[in-house]
Amino acid sequence: MNWQIFWLSFSTIFLAEIADKTQLAVISLVSKTKLPLAVFLGTMAAFLLATLVAVIFGELIMRVIPQNALRFLTGSIFAIIGILIFLGKL
Repeated sequence: MNWQIFWLSFSTIFLAEIADKTQLAVISLVSKTKLPLAVFLGTMAAFLLATLVAVIFGELIMRVIPQNALRFLTGSIFAIIGILIFLGKL
């Protein structure tokens, strides 16, 4: 286990998820259902599955696309999404 990569991925995802729409949805679900454990377990299962899909996809795609091209592509996608959100198109 590479602990440096573990903590890098943990901190990156943790900071990216703070106060995003997923957290707002979780807050809303807990306040509506008053079942925090069920919401927590469902949310963690969903994050686990989504992360598993991303890891598998990342493993497959890195065999086909060079790392520099992949970084450029993902950076471009983030920039486009940011611009669309700023313009109110997304």
